[in-house]
Amino acid sequence: MKLNRNMDIDPITAKSKRLFDIVLSVIGLGLTLPLFPLIALAIKLDSPGPILFSQMRIGKAMPDRSLIFNMLKFRTMRIDAEAMSGATWATKQDPRVTRVGRFLRKTRLDELPQFLNVLMGDMSLVGPRPERPGFYQKLETAIPYFAERTYGVLPGITGLAQVNQGYDTCIDDVRSKVGFDHSYALSLSSPLSWIKMDCYIAFKTIVVMVCGRGQ
Repeated sequence: MKLNRNMDIDPITAKSKRLFDIVLSVIGLGLTLPLFPLIALAIKLDSPGPILFSQMRIGKAMPDRSLIFNMLKFRTMRIDAEAMSGATWATKQDPRVTRVGRFLRKTRLDELPQFLNVLMGDMSLVGPRPERPGFYQKLETAIPYFAERTYGVLPGITGLAQVNQGYDTCIDDVRSKVGFDHSYALSLSSPLSWIKMDCYIAFKTIVVMVCGRGQ
């Protein structure tokens, strides 16, 4: 499907956003790298399986296609979490989530490896949450303007929808997030509105992490 948008991202904003992504991701990795071995040890002691979890996600939408990449996370679920069910959304008190995984998800520490995705150019620090291919077609059919939410915009580790609503548990959650994602895209129309929006999201993200409001 070909996508169209009436509003283009300001080119200065796009270049500045990418520069900020690179600089802040390097700083973020430097500051959080001491946590990596501690998190890795906790995951290994808690449940069998790999430390890191890689999952295919839909990235930035182009006029004629959408990019696909492998998103990195610290593993928070059992290794057989979807062996029988296939791709399903996580739920509150999801029994597939390990004890350590529950803490990592609440504090969003499971997202730290995604700094590497940002450096590779697959993601941005701030943007719409990347969706799984297994859900994408269903969501695109059921939700108006779903595909357009990532047109020309890299998916983010955090974002306006994520800090205001949290993780998706059903299609209605995704439907309510689309408005947030389009609002964020509109903020990229000028450098000033982008900086103000990203600062707001960064503050809200810190609140979510410190207060353990993740799922």
